[in-house]
Amino acid sequence: MPSDAIRAALIERLRLSSAIADEDIKEIEALPISVRHYPAETAVVRDGERATDCCLIADGFCARSKTIANGKRQILSLHIPGEIPDLMSLFLHVMDHDLSTLTPATLGFISHETLQKLHRRRPGIAELFWRDTLIDAAMFREWIVNVGQRPAPARLAHVMIELRERLRVIGRVDGGNFEMPLTQEQIGEALGITAVHANRVIRQLRQEGIVELNRGRVTVLDERKFQELADFDDRYLHQSPTL
Repeated sequence: MPSDAIRAALIERLRLSSAIADEDIKEIEALPISVRHYPAETAVVRDGERATDCCLIADGFCARSKTIANGKRQILSLHIPGEIPDLMSLFLHVMDHDLSTLTPATLGFISHETLQKLHRRRPGIAELFWRDTLIDAAMFREWIVNVGQRPAPARLAHVMIELRERLRVIGRVDGGNFEMPLTQEQIGEALGITAVHANRVIRQLRQEGIVELNRGRVTVLDERKFQELADFDDRYLHQSPTL
């Protein structure tokens, strides 16, 4: 994927949540981007490392996670094309979690020095990225509520609907179908349950005629039941400049 297409993906996603001036679009279009390809389940930047670039997902899926002393991992967030999942590394110099690919991924890297100079030169762009990190924080709050308070079936439904709504705005939803390329173990890590429990929950949602997950694709069987189970309110995604 050429770097021009990667810049276009970033601009398109930022437009969904923020008003962007034409001059700022030109500045983003001029950003130097280094494109790299990663296989699935590969570390991009690890907990404790000092990143020198921010990465923009051009294609594929990534996840942020934290692993505790006994080896258990909690997936903290899922990331899709057009997102910059490590934007905080621009100011938080040592990573406090892992960023890794879930699928084969194409990533565009922008140096911290380049972004810092751009922010000083164009305050409007600095505000765009600041808002992006605030939306990221809003999503973290929702994930805390989801893992901490909802029962496992509702937890999974909520994660699925969130992912669908984020994929929808970048044109990656096909009717009632969309990608969710996580293994049962990874689903368990995202929901705070075991892989065995995740398997039971997936089977339960299928048997109840709500949703089916098969080979990394979700098919919604009953939209009304899906929405009711998830208790989903999309305000926290702030997918409009007015929100």
